[in-house]
Amino acid sequence: MRFPRPWLVAFVLLACIPAAWASAYNARPKLIVVIVIDQFRADYLERYRDQFGNGGFRLFLDHGAYFTDCNYDYANTRTAPGHATLFSGSYTSGHGIIANEWWDPAKKKRVTSVEDDATRLVGIASTAPGSSPHNLMSDTLGDELKLATGGKARVFAISLKDRAAVLPAGFSGNGAYWIDGKSGVWITSTYYRPELPEWVRNFNGNHRAEKYWNREWKNSDGEVLGSTAPRKGKDGNAAGFYEVIGATPYANDYQFEFARELVIYEKLGAGPNTDLLSISLSANDIVGHQLGPDSPQIRDMAIELDRQLGEFFSFLGHQVGLANVWMALSADHGTAPLPEFAKTLHFPAANLSGEEMRKQLNSLLSKKYGKAADYVLDMDYPMLWLNDEAFAVHKEADSEADTGEAMRQIGFQGYFTKSQLARGETPQSEMGRRYAHSYSAYGGWYVMGIPAPFRVGTLSGTDHASPFAYDTHVPLAFYGLAFQPGTYRTHSEPVDLAVTLASLLGINAPTHATGRVLIEGIQTPRRPAITAAGEKQ
Repeated sequence: MRFPRPWLVAFVLLACIPAAWASAYNARPKLIVVIVIDQFRADYLERYRDQFGNGGFRLFLDHGAYFTDCNYDYANTRTAPGHATLFSGSYTSGHGIIANEWWDPAKKKRVTSVEDDATRLVGIASTAPGSSPHNLMSDTLGDELKLATGGKARVFAISLKDRAAVLPAGFSGNGAYWIDGKSGVWITSTYYRPELPEWVRNFNGNHRAEKYWNREWKNSDGEVLGSTAPRKGKDGNAAGFYEVIGATPYANDYQFEFARELVIYEKLGAGPNTDLLSISLSANDIVGHQLGPDSPQIRDMAIELDRQLGEFFSFLGHQVGLANVWMALSADHGTAPLPEFAKTLHFPAANLSGEEMRKQLNSLLSKKYGKAADYVLDMDYPMLWLNDEAFAVHKEADSEADTGEAMRQIGFQGYFTKSQLARGETPQSEMGRRYAHSYSAYGGWYVMGIPAPFRVGTLSGTDHASPFAYDTHVPLAFYGLAFQPGTYRTHSEPVDLAVTLASLLGINAPTHATGRVLIEGIQTPRRPAITAAGEKQ
């Protein structure tokens, strides 16, 4: 007679732990991993489902709690707001992050959502400011985990993009890492530490990025879909790591390579507390902007990512044990169809020039006010920022409304001004609610345009930033002992991710969270039976 191996006994015992016992206060689970795929539409999971293996996406689809009807309930579907929403459990009206960049009237220039003049970059020689979460108006899931454990939980976030690492890490994260776009080396900011830890210095020093150059990207049939051969960039100079390798599956390989080192050297999941790791995968967004959601490259990117996820989950199984890990999967936004493809199906699609629209608006406003000026300073379709000085004696509310009416004249379906949103003047409708959720006090004077469907603000490729389903519909799935496997078609939103995990961990939800606990996807705790004598069985 053979006795079970000790590791099997341990696994069975762990599997019998009631979900109610899983709490950050007793270090269950050991590790939470949140995977955010940049510009990954929810329909990709069904479109390519029959081409996935067993260990990647299917871990969520077949063995996890999979929510098919997850939509952002706001209009500003950009990367920075999406990541802030996922980890704060609130929309822009709660966390404040309205866009990737916005106009700063004091500095008279665009600023990014995370740039911070009080910090500097660490890992490269640069005079550029560092990054921090100082613009966040809400704390995050990681922050609440740190508070609950007296600061002992370990919280890290990584991405190719600074905003997709900094915002998930929150205020108290132990580290946020992203890459230098030119060289591909991993960097951080003095907000987190004065110098890179030794393991990151060694990772960069071993030139891990170099092996991804001069490679062909081929699909399973041997067709070449792309190349990482050196080339010129848009500015005429040599294109960097982000532009060349970032638009291939090799970028995800590189991120997972770094993530494995982080788990090992930072000992995530090996201590007496629950740890949190956010991995935001940027490659899908880079190639998606260029070639659209229906391209062979996006199809192969999803299939390759399925393999990469499977390998990373296998690593976690060996390193931490999947019985000790909870995982969540989502995306920061979707994307519109490539307009040139949509037009072949007779959709009224178009590529539009933001700069040309800005000039048209300035011309219309100049005629209205009888004075030529740059009334519209900047535009990130369908949103624009105004030059308050150019409007002279006109009040903010009137200036924004006049600009909004000019926007109607050049093809926008409607608009909401910052003044309207600040006063809560939105209609009691789904569209009105989405724009109300998009309000932020940042950015000076601005107007949010309501675009026509299938029109994007770029002359080539495609984009997102609309309130329509192709931009708002994203995956949401969980895996771990606490979750009841199944496909759930009840309505859910990205704000539910942080709230659900916080509830299961027994900690407070983030300060401005508005999401709900997805109870339908949670295991029902098994309670011991009570005998007539009052004894537990």
